Amino acid sequence: MPAGIIFFGTPEFAVPTLKSLIERREKILLVITQPDKPKGRGKIIQPCETKKIAVEFGLNVAQPEKLKDESFIKMLKELNPEFGIVVAYGKILPKEVLEIPEYGCINLHASLLPKYRGAAPIQWALIKGEKITGVTTMLIDEGLDTGPVLLQKEVPIEDEDNAQSLVHKLSIVGAELIIETIEKMRKGQIQPKPQEGEASYAPQLKKEDGKINWNAPAKEIVNLIRGTYPWPCAYSFLKNERVKIIKAEALAGKAPAGMIVKAKDELIVGTGNGLLKILLIQPEGKKVMTAKEFLSGRKINETMDSFS
Repeated sequence: MPAGIIFFGTPEFAVPTLKSLIERREKILLVITQPDKPKGRGKIIQPCETKKIAVEFGLNVAQPEKLKDESFIKMLKELNPEFGIVVAYGKILPKEVLEIPEYGCINLHASLLPKYRGAAPIQWALIKGEKITGVTTMLIDEGLDTGPVLLQKEVPIEDEDNAQSLVHKLSIVGAELIIETIEKMRKGQIQPKPQEGEASYAPQLKKEDGKINWNAPAKEIVNLIRGTYPWPCAYSFLKNERVKIIKAEALAGKAPAGMIVKAKDELIVGTGNGLLKILLIQPEGKKVMTAKEFLSGRKINETMDSFS
């Protein structure tokens, strides 16, 4: 009889699910993460968040470079797992791996599939101004997030949410959904269903995706700021200085796109539709600061200087 779980996960998003499985005393046969990578300014090799938790609880860890390696496939087969649980692992599992667990490989995806298939569903849901998102458990097939749905749960997106806060929320709800999915799969209470509705895609963000287009409406710029924090962050240029816009709000009003219309205590900029009030900003190489702190000691001329 197959027994136990092989867990695939890498970033912070995967940690609540792994912890929930540990707390429930599930038999975790192996934790598979991406190889350790250099991080920070010093480019020091560091383990991912999932590996840190696995090591803390004395779990076996594997970090294969290639998932099709014959010796790796052989090891997985010998473990004879009941489930493969996949949470933000970051690599596509080959058919040889998908076929090993008794119940298949179950993926936790941070959207209501088929909306926002791909690597950055949380970020794109914010950028596109969605009011509701959620989490989906699905059986993995050979496509990109195309497998049959097991369970879904909606989560409202609050006005104050950014990608960082929403990642945290969905990771907690997702952990609960994985536990519910495992329980119901064992009892035969879930019938996998094909995905229904129009599919959309959420590709991995690139640095240039954070560039602010001041001709866009203020509300769209706010959504970009929310969706790109903490990486890559929305950015623009002021007097040839690159600055990141960390938090802002949309106001009614009219001014040429990018023009600074107020620069005393408050920093307000014209957009394609409405005004953008910048609340938090980060100059290159410096800490995040309020607009008032940013303006202190700077010579910025209202209606003459512009963001580009």
